[in-house]
Amino acid sequence: MRLLFLISIFLMIPVRLLAQAPQVAVVTVHGPINPVTANYLKKNLAAAGSRGDRLLLVELDTPGGLDSAMRDAVQSIFASPVPVAVHVTPSGARAASAGAVIGLAADFLAMAPGTNIGAAHPVAVGGEKPDKVMEAKILNDAEAYIEGIARKRGRNVELARRMVRESISLPSEAALQQQVIDLIATDRQDLLAKLEGRKVLKGGKETTLRLAGARVTSYEMGTRDKILDAISNPDVAYVLMLLGMLGLFFELSNPGAILPGVIGGISLLLSFFAFQTLPVNYTGIALIVLGIILFIAEIKVVSYGMLAVGGMVSMVLGSLMLFPSPEPYLRLSWSVIIATVLTTTIFFAVVVAKVVKAHREKPITGVEGMVGEEGVADTDLLPEGKVLLRGEYWYAESAEPIVKGEKVQVVEVKGLHLKVQKATGGQNQ
Repeated sequence: MRLLFLISIFLMIPVRLLAQAPQVAVVTVHGPINPVTANYLKKNLAAAGSRGDRLLLVELDTPGGLDSAMRDAVQSIFASPVPVAVHVTPSGARAASAGAVIGLAADFLAMAPGTNIGAAHPVAVGGEKPDKVMEAKILNDAEAYIEGIARKRGRNVELARRMVRESISLPSEAALQQQVIDLIATDRQDLLAKLEGRKVLKGGKETTLRLAGARVTSYEMGTRDKILDAISNPDVAYVLMLLGMLGLFFELSNPGAILPGVIGGISLLLSFFAFQTLPVNYTGIALIVLGIILFIAEIKVVSYGMLAVGGMVSMVLGSLMLFPSPEPYLRLSWSVIIATVLTTTIFFAVVVAKVVKAHREKPITGVEGMVGEEGVADTDLLPEGKVLLRGEYWYAESAEPIVKGEKVQVVEVKGLHLKVQKATGGQNQ
């Protein structure tokens, strides 16, 4: 019994030690800052507080993002019940524009060697340059905002202001030397080791980070957030919009097909969601819609390619104007524009060719389809009589005498009468 008791004690020791081990949560933000990213960060900060994590680590690599999403992320960091560390990693990564502001708002800001931070000058996401007064307001607001963040975290205020006003960017070594960041760490383990024993003020109380032997758990975006984040990509939003328009057009053209309408409706709604997170020029949307209309008109009214060319030009111009932003990650890529416009043009060109071919083909049904058909004279045609055609008897007339039993060929249909002539095959046997 004593042996069994000792074994149970020894088995419980690792469990007790594991339960008491500090926990560190890790979230990864790689890509533009958008509402999905801000919400992902906010949810994990709240969850870290509920779990009692010692630290939430944000591994960051971003070219920037939307101002509204950046401010939501900063507010979530300031309200976080647990200390927040931002690590610009891996080597070659950056915390530019909105990413620099989020990094400065963290309790601890670290960078891997070979990374950079800064270039936080605000830009007009609509692509249109504001007037001087409005531009000064935007710049002063952004400068005051980053200055307040840097002052709150005890960082270099002057350099933070210059990141906004002069768009300066600093490598990791210069950022550490000029007190923009707290430390340089090569990887996650190195960072946690260097944070050990550091003091942080949370909830009005100063606490010391104890991270030795911490359990590190990564929390990736859920499937829903990953889908929404992917949709927020300008290229994906653009393709979804076109799929939506084309799908609804085919459904309205062929009621009852169902599948094109379902795909088109879903795609169009998803593109509307993406447009909420992207700078959209509605003139660009109008030009794209006009391009689709011109392609459709080419099917209905054959213009020998003029309407199709107009549609292609309209689509290209609309695509270029759709997301007018100085930031490359908020613009459509040329490869997507060219591929999409060419695919749409080729598709409608094939449809137009099929329509033209169908119009030029000889009718095979109805009265028009009887012209050129061959039958047999049931009576003498002098010049009128009866002929047997397609198993039916018709009244017919001929400009030349035709005797009973001879093959005839239809030249013209006049109501219920046929105009015929002798067929080249001669008399029916």
